[in-house]
Amino acid sequence: MNDALKKPRIPGPGLRKQGIVFLQSLFIFLFVSLEIWIRGGAGILSGLILCLVTYGGIAYGRSGTRYVTVVTPPLAYAATALFMTIFSDGLRPSRIAIDFIASLASVAPFLLISALYGWFMFFNEKAKNRPSKRLQSSPEIR
Repeated sequence: MNDALKKPRIPGPGLRKQGIVFLQSLFIFLFVSLEIWIRGGAGILSGLILCLVTYGGIAYGRSGTRYVTVVTPPLAYAATALFMTIFSDGLRPSRIAIDFIASLASVAPFLLISALYGWFMFFNEKAKNRPSKRLQSSPEIR
């Protein structure tokens, strides 16, 4: 039971912020581009990739990299979706706007789930690193 809660074992301290941003952006760009190119729109594959890269950044990142892990996937997805929409539709502003919003709407549940999980982990790590107020106010408890 206790083994299931441990982080994956990797050699070294883990990924730095730059590595997390690069890998998350790369995986999101590859899989979302392929899905938009093949299917004509984003769907479940894009959503699952968003959840997986968020979990991967949390699991394989160093301590202190949670903020970058949480913020990067939505931004990378939006940039990729906008790029692929312009690439597939051309420079027609109304068509780009409709397809871009549709792309965001199709992965909205996955974005919400991964954001909630990521922010929970970020604030949890932040709370664990903060000293206890109870111990600061009454040092005789120690």
